[in-house]
Amino acid sequence: MAVDELQAVIQRCQILEEADFKGEDFNLFQVAGQKCLEDGYAAQLLEVIQNEKNKVIIKNMGWNLISPLVRCIFMYKEEDDKREHCLRILDQLAQLCNPKELVLGLLEQIEQTSGEQVCQTVMLLLQPLQTVLLKLQNKKAYSVGLSLAMIMNQLTPLPVPYTKQQIQEDKLGLCQCCNAVVDFAKPFVNEIVKNMEKSSEYNDMELKEELIKFCMKSLKYPLLTAQLEQLEGVEEHPFRHFATEIIDILWNIGELIPLMFVHHKGKSPHWEDQEFADMERKNSADSLACLSYLIFVQHFGVECFPVVFSPSYLLLCNMTHIEVLLKRTEESVLSKGLDLFESCLLRMEDNSLLHHYLEFRDFVNVPQVLVKIMTLCPMEHMRKKSLNILQLFIDKFDTEGKYTLFRCLLKTSNHAGVEGYIIKNIKDQIHLASTKDYDNIWFTGHHLISLLDLVLSLPEGAETDLLQNSDRIMASLNLLRYLVIKDCESDNQTGVWTTLGKIEQNFLKPLRVGLNMSKAHYEAEIKNKKENRKEAQSSNTVCSLTVSGEKMPPMTTGMQLQVLHSALFTFDLIESVLARVEELIEVKTKAVMDEN
Repeated sequence: MAVDELQAVIQRCQILEEADFKGEDFNLFQVAGQKCLEDGYAAQLLEVIQNEKNKVIIKNMGWNLISPLVRCIFMYKEEDDKREHCLRILDQLAQLCNPKELVLGLLEQIEQTSGEQVCQTVMLLLQPLQTVLLKLQNKKAYSVGLSLAMIMNQLTPLPVPYTKQQIQEDKLGLCQCCNAVVDFAKPFVNEIVKNMEKSSEYNDMELKEELIKFCMKSLKYPLLTAQLEQLEGVEEHPFRHFATEIIDILWNIGELIPLMFVHHKGKSPHWEDQEFADMERKNSADSLACLSYLIFVQHFGVECFPVVFSPSYLLLCNMTHIEVLLKRTEESVLSKGLDLFESCLLRMEDNSLLHHYLEFRDFVNVPQVLVKIMTLCPMEHMRKKSLNILQLFIDKFDTEGKYTLFRCLLKTSNHAGVEGYIIKNIKDQIHLASTKDYDNIWFTGHHLISLLDLVLSLPEGAETDLLQNSDRIMASLNLLRYLVIKDCESDNQTGVWTTLGKIEQNFLKPLRVGLNMSKAHYEAEIKNKKENRKEAQSSNTVCSLTVSGEKMPPMTTGMQLQVLHSALFTFDLIESVLARVEELIEVKTKAVMDEN
């Protein structure tokens, strides 16, 4: 019988001194104890453990029972007395066993679990693990750090609930588990706070550093990908509660404000392994970006934040974080980057951001990343929001800043639609510059002429793909039409009349030649398709077509003809505006000649 075997092992060990226990004794105890648990004798095993005479035996050997004990706890149902006995055994082991050995035994059990049982196992072992760690007195920092790291490493592979339904169901128990881990860490946070209160020069940094590592890991997972907006019908959002607790820990141990500005110190730990160093740097960047989002968008811990920084300085501090978030492709992370950028910009007044900020690399990189989102992101609402934020960013700069940013985006965007949008902004700034009460040298005279050299040109001359560049060409023609109408040659306020010969040579004439070539090509293609359709047995014949260098999906001849006619319509539209511009130039030039 299992109980008899256990009693025999106990009696054998009772007569031995602690130093005389051998490996064989440990094995016999583990086997006998495991058999008691598996055969349903948990109550008898509990009596053995509670017996004062067996205290030394349990202290040295009890931790070996953790693995079979956890298996049995999950095997029994909630209402089963045997499960209750197993839970009491776990509590007793936490009180009686050698702390260092029991910590390793508990962590080994957490490490070995996977899948759906991860959260259940962690929540089961958190309380005994906390009890044992608190018994380590002043030498607990390493074990606390190891415990938190092990727990977070096991949780990280689990998918983070995102929708309201997923959060409410909490199928794997992640929401509940994350908040349980925070409660697990609180006694160690309180210990640091008490020591800081006793002495302003708190020197024991090891425990504090372990808690900072835990908070940084929590910011990256689950908070970076978690949905943190208030949910209707959810009284206490588990991830919002978790975020609040993480911010509180950082504030209580005096690290919230230093972390917010850590990337401006230019300091990072030295690692010999470069690959590991790069991974650490990326993880840290993700965590700090999430921290900024929590404070400036969700306003967690914002009451702790000093109200002494200007909006432009806060934008400067956050641009690195914004870039990190915007470079991610997950909707949950990308949306955080857009929200953080928007929040920082809305704090500022229009025209208040000095052009000097464009000397910082992030202020040039972030709008370029925004352009990629606007043009490549598969989610329409993200593309639209990116466009709105780009306009907000433009509006905040002073006139020189706008001028510099426009030049930069025209050179780097490589997208006709974006270039057309920037050219429309340039037109708006020229209009503002022409008003009497608006002093603006950057969108008149030689500065404007330099900008027009970029705008009123064709990338490849007459051979430019006009269809692919139609947005940019139409915007450029509309700008030129506006300048010719608005600015008389006698005034020449914008300087456009001075450089008209160059504009005609580099833009208008190549555009006219390109239009004639493109129209002739497409008209010939239409004629060819119509003849082929007559020869074919059916008009539903499927074949391929290449437009603007891109191969279109398989289409019927009728569909291809529709696309070709649409292209011709675009050329006609460009040609009509071009003709109007040429007519205006001719009329105004003739009028000046007549006056002279």
